[in-house]
Amino acid sequence: MRRRQRSGPAPDTPVETTIERLGGRGDGVARLYEGELYVPFTLPGERVRARLGAPRGDGWAGRLDAVLQAAPERATPACRHFTRCGGCALQHLGSAAYADFKRDLIVSALARRGLAAGSVLATRISPPGSRRRASFAAQRGPRGCAVGFHAAGSTRLVPLVECPVAQPAIVALLPALAACLADCLPPGGTADVLVTALDGALDVAIDSATVPGLAAREALAGFAAERDLARLTWSGEPIALRRAVRARFAGIAVALPPGGFLQATAEGEHAILEAVGAASPSRGKVADLFAGCGTLSLPLAARGLAVHAVERDEAACAALDEAARAARLPVVAVARDLDRQPLAGHELDALAAVVFDPPRAGAAAQAAALAASTVPTVIAVSCHPGSFARDARSLVDGGYRLDTVQPIDQFLWSPHVELVAVFRRP
Repeated sequence: MRRRQRSGPAPDTPVETTIERLGGRGDGVARLYEGELYVPFTLPGERVRARLGAPRGDGWAGRLDAVLQAAPERATPACRHFTRCGGCALQHLGSAAYADFKRDLIVSALARRGLAAGSVLATRISPPGSRRRASFAAQRGPRGCAVGFHAAGSTRLVPLVECPVAQPAIVALLPALAACLADCLPPGGTADVLVTALDGALDVAIDSATVPGLAAREALAGFAAERDLARLTWSGEPIALRRAVRARFAGIAVALPPGGFLQATAEGEHAILEAVGAASPSRGKVADLFAGCGTLSLPLAARGLAVHAVERDEAACAALDEAARAARLPVVAVARDLDRQPLAGHELDALAAVVFDPPRAGAAAQAAALAASTVPTVIAVSCHPGSFARDARSLVDGGYRLDTVQPIDQFLWSPHVELVAVFRRP
């Protein structure tokens, strides 16, 4: 089928327009001719001058030239890199309106699935400087190596001098990391870097197509010692292991595998645990699906619940099992791909509750199996409102009632939001 030709001016033509709403990516949205114009870094009610860019959906992407009339919700950005680095989309939005925007992402996703949103609570927001886990891009150029974020919709890398979202210790590492990688990557070479802050120490996982030689390995080991890193790995291979890398859930130490999952902020993790704990039964057996290294399994078991934990990643499953055994907690950890083999039928019969916390794609197969079960309480943790709403529709169609949804913002000034939702059999 031939795509409908849009009418309107040519690309890069300046237009003046009024922003009507914020879209799901945090861009301002205005009506323009027969479509919509998406203009980043603008707010509802603002009169702006923008330039047309590439087609986007049934409209156009736009580039902001000037805000002609600002909205009262406009705030001063917290970072010099804002609008350039691609990491944040909403630093210009005041705190009250920002909290409402995060909540509305969930409300809108539910509405698209025909589900009422009266159960969606106010957003709980992690503070600036609290992100303990951050991913960066690195690239060696003619003037050395840059470490930072890619500009929005671009391969251009913006080196970071500051970042008000991440913990200061992570940001302080970046210049030395860039200098080290300049000695390890070939000209034009790239890498992805995951930095995690735990118990006052940093864990650095570098992933690159480049295979480090002896000189590079020595440089990396020296960098790890100089910066007192707990661990440094390259494409999963340990380069330096100076002390154990451990996360703590309900005070129980877990040996975190390289690249192992951890909630982005301690405050966000606490909010998730609080919401899950409040909805969980006081006794009986529960299942924790997509369990990771035990973020939820261990606190639930510490409360006296028998936990059946299921996780696809074998290293994470082994770390959870080892920690539970050492703490003598009633946890059975099983490695299993729930997308291909969801818990179903008799496996669900004896459970007082099921908690599931899948990746962004959601848990379509597992939600369908739960919808056909008699489990009294289902607690969904999600980092994607769209896939959550799809799975919620399955549960509601299976007879569950959506009681509450708690939005939790661990991704400050981004268009992403976490949530905990509680479903119960009437």
